[in-house]
Amino acid sequence: MDVSPWPEGTATGIGSLPGADPLEAARVVLGELPQLPHLPELPGRGVGADLVGRTAGLLVDLPVEVVPSGYRTAAHPGRDHRRAVDLLRRDLDAFEEALETSGARPEVVKVQAAGPWTLTASIELNRGHRVLTDRGALREYAESLAEGLRRHVAEVAKRIGARVVVQLDEPGLPAVLRGLLPTPSKLGTVPAVHEPEALAVLRPVIEALGPDVVVHCCAPKPPIGLLRRAGVRAVALDVGLLDESSWDEVGEAWEERTTLFLGLVPSTDPAAPVDLAGVAKPALDLVDRLGFPRETLARYAVPTPTCGLAGASAKWTRRALSLSRDLGRAFVEPPENWRRAEEGREGA
Repeated sequence: MDVSPWPEGTATGIGSLPGADPLEAARVVLGELPQLPHLPELPGRGVGADLVGRTAGLLVDLPVEVVPSGYRTAAHPGRDHRRAVDLLRRDLDAFEEALETSGARPEVVKVQAAGPWTLTASIELNRGHRVLTDRGALREYAESLAEGLRRHVAEVAKRIGARVVVQLDEPGLPAVLRGLLPTPSKLGTVPAVHEPEALAVLRPVIEALGPDVVVHCCAPKPPIGLLRRAGVRAVALDVGLLDESSWDEVGEAWEERTTLFLGLVPSTDPAAPVDLAGVAKPALDLVDRLGFPRETLARYAVPTPTCGLAGASAKWTRRALSLSRDLGRAFVEPPENWRRAEEGREGA
């Protein structure tokens, strides 16, 4: 794998922010996350701004529409499709304007979209079943997503003048793999998708986008090993949702020099004060428990909020992103008390 596009000490956000002003959101992200800013998502604006609607707007020749049960395939582009396309265009315009006014020149930026499994689990066919239950439709949607994302990445790179990292959001993947998705009748579940089939859909999308792909899965028991085998550069996860069943996969990832985007900073306003030491502790405990030197965090970890910040206040959003940034720097230049703790662990 070639050299990582971000330097040691980098932090980033997951994607969503509160509010409805894309220019203000872009200014916040560029100000707080200078090394790896992301194109903000503002799902509070409603239809077409949420993860599925936003991604559906990128699909090539596969329009969708909104029905009472959610998103459904459509014969022709309609109001819902046009709205999603327009919102994303506004977001990119705002990001470009914020760059110009701030004078920021990031070398790399991140964009986000739903991954193929979460997307096809969230869109219905005309008869009400999920797209992923039809193998032909599933393949068609995965190919359309790859092509739409290629075009999107090319436009972002041209307009921003930066290397583009793509984050595929797959919060629904664990449910797909375990057969937990309900059928339209709610009386049964969609059969589990086995790993070879999951890889057969994921891998071509990832390969089509090049080496700079991160897959984010904020659900419990994220399939870290499967995602690594699919060819991702990094896996993004919520550290607070990891249990012993995930530790081996985390260790294997670091042994193979795979970067983990570690969700460490609360994504909603915390009930009690939060400081750098507090948000760092789960990462330090994890690396210590697995027997890796703490410098592993500098080399193969990127701190983030635990998930998107759409449910946070504006004040906490800034604080969460700045804490993530400070945590990335602390991974590279640990405070003295971190170093003493590691020396004590090694001498024990």
